[in-house]
Amino acid sequence: MTRTLESGAPSPGSPAAMIGERPDHRGSPIPTFGMIAARFKELRKRRGLMVALVLVTIGIPTVFLVVRLILHAVAPNSYGPAGGYSVYTGLTSGVLYTFGFIVAATLGCTAGSIDFTEGMFRHLVVTGRSRLALYLARIPAGLAIIVSLVAIGFTVVCAVCVFAAPKALNYDGVQVPVGLSQRGLDSWASSHADEVICNFGFRIGPSGPSAAFASVIQNVPCNNGPGGRHVKAFGPPGAQGSGASVRPTNTQVSAVAVTIANLDYSDYSRQFTYPSDSLMVKTGLWIELEAVIGFIVGLGLGSLIGQRTVGVILMIVLEVILTPILSRARIPHLSNLQRAVVGLATAHLAPSGLPVLGGGGGGPGGGSGNPGLLPESTTVAVLVIIAWLVGWSILGAWRMMTRDA
Repeated sequence: MTRTLESGAPSPGSPAAMIGERPDHRGSPIPTFGMIAARFKELRKRRGLMVALVLVTIGIPTVFLVVRLILHAVAPNSYGPAGGYSVYTGLTSGVLYTFGFIVAATLGCTAGSIDFTEGMFRHLVVTGRSRLALYLARIPAGLAIIVSLVAIGFTVVCAVCVFAAPKALNYDGVQVPVGLSQRGLDSWASSHADEVICNFGFRIGPSGPSAAFASVIQNVPCNNGPGGRHVKAFGPPGAQGSGASVRPTNTQVSAVAVTIANLDYSDYSRQFTYPSDSLMVKTGLWIELEAVIGFIVGLGLGSLIGQRTVGVILMIVLEVILTPILSRARIPHLSNLQRAVVGLATAHLAPSGLPVLGGGGGGPGGGSGNPGLLPESTTVAVLVIIAWLVGWSILGAWRMMTRDA
């Protein structure tokens, strides 16, 4: 029996029959916007995880700063300003840097293993979607969450540390004007000679000024130590001398104060009441880089082992235990292996002016400001970071593509 088409109906293979049909992209390795949105919604609906992320990235800095604001408002003489440069460095390189990596890794391990642990992987595979696309869709979805949360927390820190910063610089216990040139600091020290001599740290001996003015130092009545006399001097024992108990002239005292100010100027010039705009921009990018690394590595690890708990524990061990040890220890014949640790690489990319705090390390100016870090060039640090990002992405995608449904 022969079946004929109705008059005017196009044949199934004709171009006319193909008009209006939507191409099937299910086999494409490139994730669609709908797939990314679905992954984003899937992660956002995990309320426990979202609450933990918000508490760590936004809650901890906010609560800490609010408490400091309240204490300073109630008792300003007892509690200093809530913001400032020291508070900024502590919260960024100590809290956001370390804990940002940990919560990003937690989110990554969750995104990489959620389909396996909840039995949804088989249902995703039977739809005909590319497994590679299923994996890649998790990257922008997760980064949209963690990058936004870290940015909000960092913005809160920057706002408080700038607008609630101290009006004057507390340098060695003395209120000193901010941003003085070396000549300006000398002039200020000359008019505040007793405060400089009694509080500023300095060296006398072979590496410092001559010991000839030791008698001037010893005979300035500071009245801030046991017995009413205390001089803050650092140097070889016996270098301070034992000059006669005669009050030196004002000219002699001013000259000694200016000498001490010159010795301390390099350290003074690195002190700020609040972070500069360039430092905040660089720090923000650096913290976001650490969060991106934590998420990508956690995503690959979660996909590789198929569970979240073990992956999170391994990432915490890497950040809190292994990275500080391998970044500072000098292990013979294994220095190149130590340089392959991603935590050391990101530490060497830390902005200049940001001190090393927290378990995750950090090093101002490519580590030059922290001799405790294992030396590593910027080029090597960048290559290590790229290798970790690409390597763990490949491992995670490979495991998802070869896993039994």
